[in-house]
This record gives sequence, C-alpha cells and structure tokens, in this order.
Amino acid sequence: MYGVEASGAETERTAFRRAEKRYKLYKSQPTRSRKQPVVNRTDLSDVIDFLAVLESFERDGGTPEGIYRFECPGFALPIFCLKDRPGFYFIPCALTIEEQCYWIRQSLISFPQPPNRTNHTAIYGPISYLLTAVQNKKILVEAENSNVSLVDNNMLAPRYIFSETSLDAHVEGHDSCKSVSASVLLRKLRWSTLGLQFDWSKRNYDVSLPHNKIPNDLCLLAKKMAVPAMSSGEEFQPEAAIVNYFGPSDMLGGHLDDMEADWSKPIVSISLGCKAIFLLGGKSREDMPVSMFLRSGDIILMAGQARECFHGVPRIFIDDEHAENSDLLSQFSGEDDRCFMDYIKSSRININIRQVN
Repeated sequence: MYGVEASGAETERTAFRRAEKRYKLYKSQPTRSRKQPVVNRTDLSDVIDFLAVLESFERDGGTPEGIYRFECPGFALPIFCLKDRPGFYFIPCALTIEEQCYWIRQSLISFPQPPNRTNHTAIYGPISYLLTAVQNKKILVEAENSNVSLVDNNMLAPRYIFSETSLDAHVEGHDSCKSVSASVLLRKLRWSTLGLQFDWSKRNYDVSLPHNKIPNDLCLLAKKMAVPAMSSGEEFQPEAAIVNYFGPSDMLGGHLDDMEADWSKPIVSISLGCKAIFLLGGKSREDMPVSMFLRSGDIILMAGQARECFHGVPRIFIDDEHAENSDLLSQFSGEDDRCFMDYIKSSRININIRQVN
C-alpha cells in the first residue's frame, strides 16, 4: 500500500476508520447447516451514485445538493464536483466498453512486464509474460543458476523461471525447489509501477531504477482527461503511474498521495472491472468522508486541495447484484479471452497517473 497511513488503536476511533469499517466486506462464518459463508448486507443508501446524477442531469438539468456540473470549454464529457471538496472532479462513464477492455488487457499483459516492478519483484525478481504463463498453466520455479545477480535494493535475489514442471515435482539438481503456479501469482498481483519507479520502502521515486516511459497511449489519455483540473495553458505531464489490482476481499486503506512535487497537478485515476466504494475524506482522519460508487470506465481527478484529503477504497463488489460488469464480461466471450473474463469478473483494476516533478 502506498501513501501516508496511520496505524494502531488511534485509527480505530477516527471518522474515516469508522466509515471504512461500515462499508468493508464482512462474511459470517459457515455453520453445520450452512457450508458457505454469508455476506452481511450493507446499507448503501447514502453512497453517492454519479451515474444516477448524470442520468438525472441529462433528464432535467438538476443535481443533488452539494454537487454541481463543472463547465470545461472544449471538454466533451460531463464532469461533476463536490462543493466542499475543491479540486475533486468525477467524470462518469469516461471510457467506452471497448476502451475499458483495452486497458484491462494492457493492465494484465503489458503493465506487469519488467522493467516495471510489481509486488512480486522483491521476492522472485523480474517476472516476464505472467499472463501467457497463466494461459499455458505454467509454474514459476527456481532456476538452476539461482545465484545470479538481480539487484533489488542492493541485494542479490534468486532468479525464477516458468516451467511445465508440476508443483510437487523437483527441478533437476534442486531437491527443495520453491515453486508457485502462474495463476496464483496473477491472483496475488497487487500493484505494478509504470514510468518512474516508486520505492515503497523509502517512499520516494527512485530515478536510478531501470524504467521505461509511460506508454504513449496512456500518456495521451491522461493528458486528455486531466484538462479540467489544469490551469489554462498548462498541459499535464505523465511521468509515473501505479496500477492497483483488487481481489474480492481487498481494500485500500485511507491515505494521502504526497510524494509528488506539485500538488496543484492532478492524479488521474481510472477505474476498471468490478464496482467499488470510494471514500473521500478531509485533511484530517477526523473529518467524515463522503462515500461514492466507482464503476468501470469512471475517471476521477484529484488536484490542489483535494490532494490533501485522505481517501481509500474499503470495498469492491463481486456479487451479481452490485458488480455491474456484465456488459464488460460479454466482451471477453472468446476462448482466448478466458483469462481476462475469469479475472475481471471478481477483480478491480485502478490505474492512477501522476506528474512527479
């Protein structure tokens, strides 16, 4: 997890923590008569639904109290803002279904590719072509020449390779070979970093780490979407991105994104996959956060004062009633798309792009 996070008993008593606990996914324990856990129902009546806001605005031009339509000349998509959260912009339905599918594919195929780092890099070293290995049902095993120099925070790390070898088999010359299936690695993928690489231990951007520039098409999208939050005549310069991967029970605790030099520049945040709840608090954890739904294709911008607001994702929805990704899943109907469909039906991906300097 990234950003500034509090820990310990003090967070249990804050307004932000109470909101997180309210929306967090809880399951009751199985009993003798019920083998499967039951998901406790959550009151979602006060969660802002910007899709409903958009539909209402298109119907009669009105918006709920505290929400207003932001006018940005030359920007074709509707934008909504919160009166008490300056610098926060919500762009509902910003991406078409086809665009969402494209970015899901990129997030699973290209974005975890070295030299981009992931949460697996520190353990296994660079892992290439993870999704291909999943499709071919391969296993990651320790190579014979495992003591090669893979510099990770100035430490030697073993090299791992994908193999056809089964989990309970031994690689020749290795009686106690460590191994893990590619499918497990994909399910345990939690983040990847694009462009300038973020060092989680030091909490800064390490320009000495190998990296590629952010893909040009992602740069163009971020520049286009950042326009409402930019000063006149300025252009957003994407230099880094963090891609978060959420599984069914995952959450992103309340935090601040505070490692970029100029907070007047926005973070461009793209939602893909299952619907989620987003909490936007204030400058203190004691400020009661506003809750809102984030759907696949929604984009939010956080700039200026909004950069000083605690925010997080306490819950994603994977059930048929709330996930709302059936249209998206229908696009992955081919046999070659099985991995994408299996993944996205119970996952959420968030791509957030930043200007570092």
